[in-house]
Amino acid sequence: MNVNASLSRRAVLTNSHLGLGAIALHSLLCDDQSRAADESRPDALPARAKNVIVLTMSGGPSQLDLFDPKPELSRRDGQRLPETYNEKFAQIRGEPMLMASPYQFSRHGESGAAFSELLPHMAGVADDFTIVRSLTTESFNHDPAMTMLNTGSTRPGRPSMGAWLSYGLGSENKDLPGFVVLISGAGGALGSHAWGSGFLPTSHQGVQFRSAHDPVLFLSDPTWMSRTSRRRSLNALHALNQIEQQQTRDREIETRIKAYELAFRMQTSVPQLVDLSQETAATHRLYGAQPGQPSFAANCLLARRMVEQGVRFVQLFHRGWDHHGFGHIGGIDVGLPERCRDVDQATAGLITDLRERGLLEDTLVVWGGEFGRTPVRQKSVLTTYLGRDHHRSGFTMLVAGGGFRSGLTYGKTDDIGYFPVDGQMSMHDLHATLLHTLGINHEHLTWRHLGRDFRLTDVAGRVIHDLLS
Repeated sequence: MNVNASLSRRAVLTNSHLGLGAIALHSLLCDDQSRAADESRPDALPARAKNVIVLTMSGGPSQLDLFDPKPELSRRDGQRLPETYNEKFAQIRGEPMLMASPYQFSRHGESGAAFSELLPHMAGVADDFTIVRSLTTESFNHDPAMTMLNTGSTRPGRPSMGAWLSYGLGSENKDLPGFVVLISGAGGALGSHAWGSGFLPTSHQGVQFRSAHDPVLFLSDPTWMSRTSRRRSLNALHALNQIEQQQTRDREIETRIKAYELAFRMQTSVPQLVDLSQETAATHRLYGAQPGQPSFAANCLLARRMVEQGVRFVQLFHRGWDHHGFGHIGGIDVGLPERCRDVDQATAGLITDLRERGLLEDTLVVWGGEFGRTPVRQKSVLTTYLGRDHHRSGFTMLVAGGGFRSGLTYGKTDDIGYFPVDGQMSMHDLHATLLHTLGINHEHLTWRHLGRDFRLTDVAGRVIHDLLS
């Protein structure tokens, strides 16, 4: 028997179907059931939540006009910002002048949480929220701050939180994506990297549902294509992909196979899921949704239906919160009330609906934007609107359900709402705490890329146990 002396060890492994690519593929692309079973390992944490709904106010809602009243700012309205605040602004030029909120605040619920008059419905469920007033982020520009909120880095290319959870926990429903994105409102571009999979397999990226026509592009078959014909064509494509995967050991081919199969199943599951006519008139009134009309309210109702059906992570983006005081979005005197009317009742309706259905205890609902707004006025020669600039320090986010302490207001900013002075939290801290309630140690959910292990919290992050019940 002749032996080819030049045959390499790699070739032997490849030809025996034990190539390094196949070994890596098996370890990195295990199915959801295997990953769920891995949660029982000794270092797994007890999970308080199993689903997440993130309500993202794209543009940066003003915490000073919604959640963080500052009597001292009212007393000093129109005064110059003290020179001790030696900070750069995104757009403000010249002498920055302090600006009081034009809105009244009052205390609500047994917790006595402060809410602006602009959010009466959310104030009505104040005791369901954990209000964090001391968040900081790394950039005061929209795209890097939005990328930081969603991926833990200001630079595109990292997996989003939804993608990390899809990878780490899998999906509870094999007929639906593990991560769904819904967009409403106008104003301000959103990059798809905010819900991308980065260097994770693309099967974990967010699937954007549309508000009109097919909820997912090309979901419906052409009129001349029967389900039997579609199944036969997918079987043929599956066979060709398997041949290619055996030859190249490309893990993305396995991802492609899974995507085709999921898309086939979604053709049946998604139309039923998005059919809001199945909901009662009382439910539509609770959310403030108009049947047949796309809106943030309709998306909130759809988000509840999704977590009921086992979608792991649902993210709603509502645009139009960039209230500088110029442009079609307007300022905090015109634009902010409009955006609050868009989301106030729907957010409260979602919290109420989840609670009444017994879903809130294991569903995390997160409300906030990529940063907050300054305590100083942004002037414009073009309009007389009241505007605030971007602000990356001491802004507010709200969390409900999933093991967070309801009725808690955490953290504190200084007298004019500029810097956090107690309980400062970074985005990495927020991510670490959210993952903790989902039963994940943020330091252990990793993916090796470019020679090192990456994670959502990068090389930082701490669990803020004071936020948890």
